[in-house]
Amino acid sequence: MATWSADELGASTASEEHGGLCPICQGSRFIHPLNSSGEPDYSRVIPCRCTDVEIKRKKTERLQSISNLGNLTRLTFENLLPTGREKDPASQQLFQKIYSTVRVYAENPEGWLILVGPVGSGKTHLASAVANYRINRGYPVFYITVADLLDHLRSAFSPDSELQYDELFEQVKECPLLILDNLNILTTTAWAKGKLDQLLEFRFNNKLPTLITTSSPVEEFNNDYAGHINDTDISTVLVLKKEISGLQNLDSLDLELLKDMKFKTFYYKRLGLPENVRQNLEEAYRNALDFAQSPQGWLIFQGLNGCGKTHLAAAIANYLREAGKSVLFIVVPDLLDHLRSTFGPDSKVSYDALFEKIKKIPVLILDDFGQHSATPWAQEKLYQLINYRYNAKLPTVITTCLDLDDIETRVSSRMVDPTISLVFNIMAPDYRGDIKSARNTKSRQKSRD
Repeated sequence: MATWSADELGASTASEEHGGLCPICQGSRFIHPLNSSGEPDYSRVIPCRCTDVEIKRKKTERLQSISNLGNLTRLTFENLLPTGREKDPASQQLFQKIYSTVRVYAENPEGWLILVGPVGSGKTHLASAVANYRINRGYPVFYITVADLLDHLRSAFSPDSELQYDELFEQVKECPLLILDNLNILTTTAWAKGKLDQLLEFRFNNKLPTLITTSSPVEEFNNDYAGHINDTDISTVLVLKKEISGLQNLDSLDLELLKDMKFKTFYYKRLGLPENVRQNLEEAYRNALDFAQSPQGWLIFQGLNGCGKTHLAAAIANYLREAGKSVLFIVVPDLLDHLRSTFGPDSKVSYDALFEKIKKIPVLILDDFGQHSATPWAQEKLYQLINYRYNAKLPTVITTCLDLDDIETRVSSRMVDPTISLVFNIMAPDYRGDIKSARNTKSRQKSRD
């Protein structure tokens, strides 16, 4: 680990006059520069051009040795494709824009830069390129993965450790440019989370240049991290590529029918409905739109199949998605199937990781919450999910055909809590009946013609 004294930062060694001739230019290795009068200034000494190159080379080697980059010294801007590895034009254009922004940061690192993307998106190459660029210009950088940092801090408690914990932690906290690679929201212990909190809080409060890479969407970070990362006065977030995870395959909103379920396609002035039912349907629409515009608390829609509750829930999800917000729309039977599938030997997603992401998604929409949760395992999973979001007060929308009395008490008692939840019963009948009736009317009209 590095210490940030003048020598460690590669301070010029020109004042150390070794004497002798330069083996390249055969002149003196160190000379006195001329002053404004053209006379030698004997109060100063500078290296000849050849010696200066050698000094800078040794300085770079020293900076590289304390940077902790190791083999990553090979990752530079020069061997990074400015358009990235993706073949589609949109991805290339996005990467090129991010590449340009990162290069500007490398010239003059100020504030925080957060690179977000899955494995293989190029974020570590970009971060390493920044480090190598700064080092080659004589500036100190310290690079480390978060997992390695935590391991180093743990090992520093050992009596055999060459570096004491306090000394090590202070060096990392105060380094001129810190690059934290692979910051994960799922820290394993309270101790690990506490150390990261201290580190990031110190660097944030002191506005120390910090480059962070993560594969986790920034919306999923806890409030402490999110507050720092989303502070536009000090932080810039660059998303290289949307994370490909269990959540992407889980989201039902990509289904063609649900994509078209938006507020503009929800017709609450349905013909043939009694006035009080039309007013009820319009109120449901208003409640859904209010929630979409400002997601807070819980919104529970009850009603018959086809009454419009799924359309309104999907409209909320589509509205938030178009606004760039993180939202998951999932049909509950599908959710349970996905959770079960993670136990399979061929699953590429761990159960714990997937369940944590679902629990903590900024806005969760659970469609068709019903009798499919009859097994003890399913009931327990849904209770854990509901209880977490209830205690965390995370925005949640639930649709169900059941009366709340028919839902497990542990869950229903949280749904009806008026301090967090609005329960709305949609009185309208199945709208598909309207479609069927309209088709029958057209058919009879054609037969008369």
